[in-house]
Amino acid sequence: MSSLEELKDALRDTLAARGTLGDIQARIRAEIFNALEESEEAKPALSHENLIINELIREYLEYNHYKHTLSVLVPETGQPIEKINRTFLVQELGMREDSNSRQLPVLYNILARLKQEKGGFRASALPDSASIKPSSSHSSGALEISARSREGGSAR
Repeated sequence: MSSLEELKDALRDTLAARGTLGDIQARIRAEIFNALEESEEAKPALSHENLIINELIREYLEYNHYKHTLSVLVPETGQPIEKINRTFLVQELGMREDSNSRQLPVLYNILARLKQEKGGFRASALPDSASIKPSSSHSSGALEISARSREGGSAR
């Protein structure tokens, strides 16, 4: 029995060292969820609001490379597999976009707009799309905001 436990530990350590353990665990969770969903009743249609919210979340997850979370979002929520057009989302939310805001997920633009309206940041201190990008050094996709933006200066 001890050698089986040692084998399990060695396999777990090897997969973790290669960075594939998380991928495998996420795929297993998604497959289990899909198998359970097939046996359940059909979900009720999504409300208009939930459809938009889920699409905003999908865009955010894709931008930040949260592929494991994304793999469960559509089947769990009943969101259509086909993406909703970004222009439609922006129009539904009564927003306007410029060349900078088009580079970021709509959720970032909503946050920037809310903070600006609440006086959380001066408009010139808000980071633009050039200063926000998915981190290439972090597999989690965490954002990097340029030091200039964090210090309150304009990133433009």
